[in-house]
Amino acid sequence: MKLTFWGGAKSVTGANYLLESGATKILVDCGLGQGSSYAEKHNFDPFPYDPKEISAVLITHAHIDHTGRLPKLCRDGFRGKIYSTEPTRDFAELLLVDSENLLKQEAEKHGREPLYDLDDVHRVMDLWEGVDYHRPFGIGGMEAELFDAGHILGSSIILIRTEGKKIVFSGDLGNSPAPIIRQLEKIEEADYCLVESTYGDRLHESHKERKEILEDAIEETVKKGGTLMIPAFAMERTQELLYELNELAENGRIPKVPVFIDSPLAIRLTAVYQKHQIYFNSETKRIISSGDAIFNFPGLKMTLTTEQSKEINEVPPPKIVVAGSGMSNGGRILHHEMRYLPDPNSAILFIGYQAKGTLGRQLIEGAASVRIFGEDIPVRCRAFGIGGYSAHADQAQILDWLGPMRLSLKKAFVVQGEEESSNALAVKIRDDLAIDAVVPNTGESYEL
Repeated sequence: MKLTFWGGAKSVTGANYLLESGATKILVDCGLGQGSSYAEKHNFDPFPYDPKEISAVLITHAHIDHTGRLPKLCRDGFRGKIYSTEPTRDFAELLLVDSENLLKQEAEKHGREPLYDLDDVHRVMDLWEGVDYHRPFGIGGMEAELFDAGHILGSSIILIRTEGKKIVFSGDLGNSPAPIIRQLEKIEEADYCLVESTYGDRLHESHKERKEILEDAIEETVKKGGTLMIPAFAMERTQELLYELNELAENGRIPKVPVFIDSPLAIRLTAVYQKHQIYFNSETKRIISSGDAIFNFPGLKMTLTTEQSKEINEVPPPKIVVAGSGMSNGGRILHHEMRYLPDPNSAILFIGYQAKGTLGRQLIEGAASVRIFGEDIPVRCRAFGIGGYSAHADQAQILDWLGPMRLSLKKAFVVQGEEESSNALAVKIRDDLAIDAVVPNTGESYEL
């Protein structure tokens, strides 16, 4: 059995792993590399393998850095099956359609052909099958089984059995427990494991602390008469934020001010959440059964159209604006940032990971001025982040997840993190769990 790392090595984004056993070749994830621009130039490069020879693609979850090159894979000849949970399939369709226009703009900027078009997305969806957790299924000489990763709704850990061995692909592990979604599941035994390391070198605030920071940020900004901007990922972060804003509002813990969800994609994704309530955790199901609409509360306004988005400017502060994109590298949040970053009474709160080279990373690191739409915008508002809102497990949670496998693992491959984070986690895995841990390079292969 041969494993090759074609993405996600010493990088948070672009997950793409090729596993070969006999005549069977499968990919786990086929993601877009993201960083200083929405689509890095290497996303347009040919695949380093023949897409026609790939038997199947297994998808851990719907985020674009795990799914974003699937349409290109199909365009280049892949005709096998794509497998994931049903929510992942539904979310991915919306995300891929949304990305198509952004990628087209990016291609035009660099004088390239678009990475894919909507016909390619439709081709992807025709090949995509939904499977349930804990229901093993065969692909050639391999057997695959999905477990709940607790990262976003429908996210999976993938266990492959072949040649008498077990190999685990963690995908993105969740920051459990979290609102709405179920707890991260553990695997008791495996021979090899690919483990993510986005937060492999740090610890999050507790869930209680993060809610208190959110509450304080709202109260402080409202007191000053400013606007609280929250760049939020349309997938999971926005829904989790809505859940907690609903709880704070209904319990009178925050002032009654207008809250705008200024993201058409987030609004559409929220509808998919409502479709797949069977995947919610028991506490969320209990709240819904009591009659509480968890994605709705007094003062909440969903702005689907461009005209509605522009009307937010006419509403005087104090107010809260939640908009994409989560790293401020595109989307409607940029228009709000141009208006309110120079306002010392306002604030910008980041609730997710900010990759190197993104505008969000510049702001959270204290930039005095940033460039948006070709203009230099002074930053006078408060800019800060809440790590506890990350959907990723932190270092302690990752080590706890690996713990049950420590006696059987021959090797752990540390992936999906910046190099410093991956190296730090690899050291902790070796020191604390006595597991051989390596940080692979892109293109590196291992015989298992």
